[in-house]
This record gives sequence, structure tokens and C-alpha cells, in this order.
Amino acid sequence: MTENTPASPHPLDHLVLPTASLDVARARLTLLGFTVAPTGIHPFGTENCCVFLTDGTYLEPLAVADRQAMATAIANRNVFVARDRTYREENGDEGFSAVALGTESAAADHARYMEAGLSAGDMLSFSRAFTDAAGKSDTASFKLAFAATGKATDAFLFACERINAPNVDRTALQAHANGATGMVEVVAVSRQPSEQGHVISIAAGMEAQSGTVYKLPNTAVTVLDPVAFAARFGIPAGAPSELRFAGIVFSVRHGDAVAKLLAANSVEHHMRGGDIIVPPAPGQGTAFIFREIA
Repeated sequence: MTENTPASPHPLDHLVLPTASLDVARARLTLLGFTVAPTGIHPFGTENCCVFLTDGTYLEPLAVADRQAMATAIANRNVFVARDRTYREENGDEGFSAVALGTESAAADHARYMEAGLSAGDMLSFSRAFTDAAGKSDTASFKLAFAATGKATDAFLFACERINAPNVDRTALQAHANGATGMVEVVAVSRQPSEQGHVISIAAGMEAQSGTVYKLPNTAVTVLDPVAFAARFGIPAGAPSELRFAGIVFSVRHGDAVAKLLAANSVEHHMRGGDIIVPPAPGQGTAFIFREIA
């Protein structure tokens, strides 16, 4: 372990899901049985409507709110916005662009990324208002450090340091009709799965390695080739890519209840082993997989 490597791997913090419209994303996620938070506005031209889970992780559907503000942010070397624009240009407005990892020091992660030759650009610090289900507001503040390889334009990872956690009650936002409690696996696809170990392991703060499964404290990141992805989930892997995030496995209390909810809401889904698989759709940019965890 190098001097700058954390003592333990970083946990998953949240996932970024680009979407063309927060209204469409909110409607789709509600059909899937999720409770969706009020809209949050970033100071650099994007907006979100998050889904918070009881394990402390969350989904961040992300839409363009102000193109001029985004252009200004990109000119000022805002990596988050620049990567979002690149992702949309390459993949369209619906997808799964980034994995955010929790950290106690984004500055230390940035230094590690620089040392490893994997920094995607300057760090980013920002604040935004956060509102809970009852309408109470507070301010959330973050510092981000970005990691990516030069080849990968379809995906990036970043360390997320929560500088100020909003003093609001998220209990109501974490109660979901589908019974989802957390994310047990993030699935990526690659033409060369074993070649992605360097960027994923360095981003997560673990010893650099080659492999296909990376175990974080609260989830696993699995990289599959397109054939293996299609065989496992029964859906196509999409266009060839160096690295693209392609699926999220949620833990739920009762799988049969999820299947009934999806059927009642006319949501396309199928079973694969014990998993309930929902293919991507507008407002849901990646495959959602529901797995009953006792």
C-alpha cells in the first residue's frame, strides 16, 4: 500500500444518471416504486432529483437546467459539467455516467489520482440547497476529485467529500414502495474487463489490481464483457466501449412485491434466476435489477 493509499477502500456514495428531463425521470422512478426528492439546483447549470436509500447511498438523475451556465462552467474547467456534456454527446441524454465514492479527503484523492496519471482534471467545490419531503431546507456542500483514463469517455469515477451534511430528516425520502434499501452491485461493461482494474481500484483507494470484481465496503463493482452481460441479464450490453456503467442491483425486502408493483404499473420486466430485471427506459438510463436480500 503506498503512502497516499487509504487504509480501506472508499464506499459507494452515489451514482450519476444523466436524463433529458427531470419530469420524465421522476415519473419513471415513481412507477418503479421509488420516492423521489424535490429538485435540487446546482450552481453550474445542472439539476437533479435524487433517490435516497437507507444504506446512505443515492441515485442522482441529472438534467441540463441552464446551458449558458454550463458553458461558462466548462470554460472555467469544471470537470463534472464537462464530463456530463461529453457523455451526452457520445451516448445521448439518457444513461449512467459516473460512480461517486465517499471520501474524508478529496484533496488526498486528487493527489493520488495525479500520482497515478488518472486525474481527469481540477477538483471542484460547491454548495447547493437541499429540501426534504416536508419542505425543510438546508445547504449541502461538497468537494470532488475526478478519475478517468484518457480512453474512457463513456464513464468516470470521482471521490465525493461531504463538507456539510444537510440537517434535514430524510426518513420519508428513504421509504420506497418497492422496498429498496440499498445498492449491492454496480455493473459495468467493457471490451476488455480485466484492463479496467487500474482506474477502478485507484479511484476506490485500494491496491491497484486487474480483475473483474471490486469489493467496496457497501457494494461491489463488477465489470463484464458484452457477451457475459447479455447472458447474465437477458438484455443487450449496448455499443462497444472501453468502460460503460450498465446496471444497478438494488436490495429489496420482498421480490414478489416488487414484481406485483411493476406489473400493476405496466413496467416491462423479466426474471433471471432470482433477479427482477427492468431494461433501460426514458428517465431510467440504465438497467435496474431488484434482488431480494434476506
